[in-house]
Amino acid sequence: MDARIPAANNAAWCDLVCRAAGLRTVAHDGNWSATTRSPDAYPDAVTLQPGTRVDDVLAVIDDSAGASVKDSFADLDLAPHGYEVLFEADWLTRAPGEPTAPELPWRVVDATTLPRWLAAHGSDSITPGVPADPAVRLLLASDADGPIAVAALNRSGTGPDVAIGVSNVQAHRAAAGLVWSDLVALARRELGPHPLVGYEAGDALAAPVAVGFETVGRLRVWVR
Repeated sequence: MDARIPAANNAAWCDLVCRAAGLRTVAHDGNWSATTRSPDAYPDAVTLQPGTRVDDVLAVIDDSAGASVKDSFADLDLAPHGYEVLFEADWLTRAPGEPTAPELPWRVVDATTLPRWLAAHGSDSITPGVPADPAVRLLLASDADGPIAVAALNRSGTGPDVAIGVSNVQAHRAAAGLVWSDLVALARRELGPHPLVGYEAGDALAAPVAVGFETVGRLRVWVR
């Protein structure tokens, strides 16, 4: 698997978050974009194939201060257009997990329990339409002392390109390796025996790599 499948999965996740928030989105010329500013912490554009032209990316977004672009193949130079690199990360892929039981007390979040997930995650960009999507699972592990970990899963693609994205992973009171190991099992249980994809940066790479994920390319997020 190359970086195009995790990039497409991530764009599908961003698309759902934006559409659930009432925003219009488009995908064309190897590029996904929101036509108005995306929710906080979400890009205004995601490139879907290498070699995408800078002009094609910037022409379809609100290119004012605060605009952001996920450069999925780290091959754009947006610096001449007033952008700077916010962070770099590595795309990750893994074969489907085994049908094992997770160790932490996870629950699937719905619209009723979404506020608990948002509080644990520390964001407000996810609206009730997101957990209502049948290809999404928002996950929260908690006990009487509060949140233990949070994460999101989303399935995208068709045929050989089907993949389950693992994102928004936060380990509050559990080892990161245990959280990622559980998520491998939960992805299979909840969304099927499909390859897993995602991305992480820096020290956060260690936990997914320890449970079998491999890096398949670099990405950059640019902000104006």
